[in-house]
Amino acid sequence: MTKWVEVTDLGYLMRRKKQRVTVEGQDIALFYVAGQVFALNDVCVHKGRHLSRGLVFQGTVICPGHQWAFDLKTGWVDEWSKCQPTYEVKVESEKVYVNPEPHQYSTRPDDSERFQPEE
Repeated sequence: MTKWVEVTDLGYLMRRKKQRVTVEGQDIALFYVAGQVFALNDVCVHKGRHLSRGLVFQGTVICPGHQWAFDLKTGWVDEWSKCQPTYEVKVESEKVYVNPEPHQYSTRPDDSERFQPEE
């Protein structure tokens, strides 16, 4: 059974577009993009920088430490075949919830699994 932890109000995240939260001792970066909420481990797998301080661009978050572009949905970086852990997110009654169990791809995800803006 999936455990969900309430982390923030949707309205607050919509205004800020990104936010760092802590769930069970883990820093998680939340991003509000194209009407969707995404959650990645906030500490970069490469240089340990905070992705919540990065730039969001074309469905990716750019790490401020070395400019790797992590896909918002999968955490994958094509150029380096690395992956940032991601977390499931749900929104109910204007509250954002995160499943504290991370997911990390070990191989390149299919294009259909990657960030796609809602139409």
